[in-house]
Amino acid sequence: MAKIHVKRGDTVAILSGDSRGKKGKVLEVRPGTGKVIVEGVNMQKRHTRPTQTNPQGGIIEKPGPIDASNVAVVCPSCKNATRVSRERQANGKLERHCKKCGKSID
Repeated sequence: MAKIHVKRGDTVAILSGDSRGKKGKVLEVRPGTGKVIVEGVNMQKRHTRPTQTNPQGGIIEKPGPIDASNVAVVCPSCKNATRVSRERQANGKLERHCKKCGKSID
């Protein structure tokens, strides 16, 4: 299991690949493989045959996984793509902080 610095619902910026520079929301995190699925990034086409739920069939586009090392969290307060630091609170929970402005991300 890999430690991943992003959570579902975070806004992230893509650092490398065909979608470099795009921003999107994290839909799913896969800690076992170290990958994340980001809305509108790495779109893959799947050819489906007609079924009862989808009588038309055809080509369906859905986002595919990308490596978590290729994304950076966008800080909600300073609006910049940043690295994340973790600090333990008094109650024992870890809280993520922006490395640029120092404010809490969670």
